[in-house]
Amino acid sequence: IHSKVIYLLGEVGKKGPIEMTSGMTLLEAVSSAGGLTDYANTKKIYILRDVSGTHQKIPVHYKAALKGNSTLNLVLKPGDTIVVP
Repeated sequence: IHSKVIYLLGEVGKKGPIEMTSGMTLLEAVSSAGGLTDYANTKKIYILRDVSGTHQKIPVHYKAALKGNSTLNLVLKPGDTIVVP
C-alpha cells in the first residue's frame, strides 16, 4: 500500500515519510510536511536520490521555485529524501 513514499528530514514541520502522489513536486512535498521551520536554511536544501545504486545529491533552489520557476520545482521520485538543514 505504501510503496510510493518520500522522506523529509531536518527543519520541516513533520519529519519522516509521506505518501507520494502522482507527479508530486518539491514544493508540494514540503507543504505536505507542514512547511519549513523558522530555522530552515533555504539555500542549502537538497534531494538525495538513488540512481543505479549510487546516491545522487541534487541541490534545490527553493526561493526561486517559490517565485514560480517551474523548472526548479523538481518532480520527485519514490524513495527520494528531501533534506532541509
